[in-house]
Amino acid sequence: MIKVEGLGKTYRESMGRGRVLALQDVSFEVPSGEVFGFLGPNGAGKSTTIKILLNLIRPDAGLATILGTDVRRPELRRQVGFLPENPYFYDYLSAWELLKFGGRTAGMDEAAINKRGVELLERVNLLAAAKRHLRTYSKGMVQRAGLALALIHDPQVVILDEPMSGLDPLGRKMVGDLIMELKSQGKTVLFSSHVLTDVERFCDRAAIIVNGRLRLVGALKELLSAGGSLEDVFLREVEKAGGGQGL
Repeated sequence: MIKVEGLGKTYRESMGRGRVLALQDVSFEVPSGEVFGFLGPNGAGKSTTIKILLNLIRPDAGLATILGTDVRRPELRRQVGFLPENPYFYDYLSAWELLKFGGRTAGMDEAAINKRGVELLERVNLLAAAKRHLRTYSKGMVQRAGLALALIHDPQVVILDEPMSGLDPLGRKMVGDLIMELKSQGKTVLFSSHVLTDVERFCDRAAIIVNGRLRLVGALKELLSAGGSLEDVFLREVEKAGGGQGL
């Protein structure tokens, strides 16, 4: 479902003073129906990889495909749902208007949008607040509205960047349950997270990236075979790599 091969990316520093290596020869695959955790300290290259998968930026080297299609192909957008770490929407839209906009952009008809929109707003516990302006929402409510928007067109692949950010315990449970529902429907989910216990609970496999280089990729059982928790494995790989840029 998701495949990246030899991705490389550098950024120019401010004022043109040299370049910063963001990714170097990053390769991994996410099969259909799998929940895949993408882990790394701040500045490790997670968001850069996700932006390449969404065709928001272009790599300097390598190739990324989703559903066997180059991510640069615009028709692929109808098969992919995305929730950014800090979603930001026009304040004077309501959650209902937001989902209508997303559905129309994905080519859905009004009947499908209305049916799917009600189902999702109820699922993320926003149906009662659906007509309120987003500016009146808490951070967690905006996060849940963003999750509904990512799913309005029933995508085959869902990419979530820190989906638990800003959520209370009930919200975190709701997102976790929804991830497992997507898996049961045969959807493919890639999510990044700093909450390693969530990765242990929900993911089939995971990758650890540090300083732009992939350190480990494998099934959770394999990653944990040496003993200890995922946090132990994560910290050990960061230490081996000389520490994370954002730690």
